[in-house]
Amino acid sequence: MTSLPSPPTQHPLVHHPIARGLAHLVGPRGLRGDSRLRSEVAGKVVVITGASFGVGAATARLFAAAGATVVLGARSMDALRELAAEIDRAGGIARVYPLDLTSEQSVTEFAASVLSDHGHVDHLIHNAGKSLRRSIHLSYDRPKDLAATTGANYLGPMRLTLALLPGMRERGSGHIVNMSTVGVMFPIVPKWGFYLSSKLAFDCWMRAVGMEARVDGVTLTTVYGGLMHTRMSAPSRWMRTLPGQTPEDAARVIARAAVRKPRTLTPIYGHPSAILSAVARTPLEVLIGFVYSHLGDTRESLARVHTSAPDAGEVSSHVQ
Repeated sequence: MTSLPSPPTQHPLVHHPIARGLAHLVGPRGLRGDSRLRSEVAGKVVVITGASFGVGAATARLFAAAGATVVLGARSMDALRELAAEIDRAGGIARVYPLDLTSEQSVTEFAASVLSDHGHVDHLIHNAGKSLRRSIHLSYDRPKDLAATTGANYLGPMRLTLALLPGMRERGSGHIVNMSTVGVMFPIVPKWGFYLSSKLAFDCWMRAVGMEARVDGVTLTTVYGGLMHTRMSAPSRWMRTLPGQTPEDAARVIARAAVRKPRTLTPIYGHPSAILSAVARTPLEVLIGFVYSHLGDTRESLARVHTSAPDAGEVSSHVQ
């Protein structure tokens, strides 16, 4: 099968040799080569949420090129159809379905359609997410901030897992990849409360479920992703100046999760950060709180609140 071309990356920094080298060193590292991925997913059904852009789209291209039937879910149907057409032209198999993780009905209909059309799911990749960095006083009159982050990062993925997991357990096989964020291993920071709490909630729930499902042959890998240069991180100027992974790099991390099935994949600073956060919680909170007390909100955040403009990085692919 012909390999699919990768779209241009959003920011030129990620192509700089030093930046790419640092990102590779920090990790999490991706799978090298395609033969092991092909052995794992050829002929299998792989569900990818948030597949219209970024990491989700790159993962769809990579898995389709390895012979998988990729089932693509997102709200942006035009983008999904374009991606599916690209995959079909390259000799792959892609099927698209509307999916709004903030809607219980949409999740139910998505799962029912997938199972009706394909019979079962071999790999479920929870990639979609909603990022939000905003001072809490800017969300007092915005209940949609709570609904959007909780729905996309926690309740939606939970409902989808509940719909697809029974079939996996009955068949005695299956693998789930949860694209989380290394941010849940850091000290808590202001302005990220909605995002981090919803990601951490699903992380805890999924790990508990994974422990139960493992005895029936269903495995789970949690990817604690670091900085990724996607649409979600693009509006942040300081994030654009840091070395991070491209969507294609992240797709290879997901491929490694699918092939090797480790319990976790994390940057090298992930677990040390978690230990430091537990040991030095109070002094870190005092220090971080002091720093943030002298930082205002970005012009982008204020503009979105005052104009009711849609937030960048809508329920699509992430991670940061």
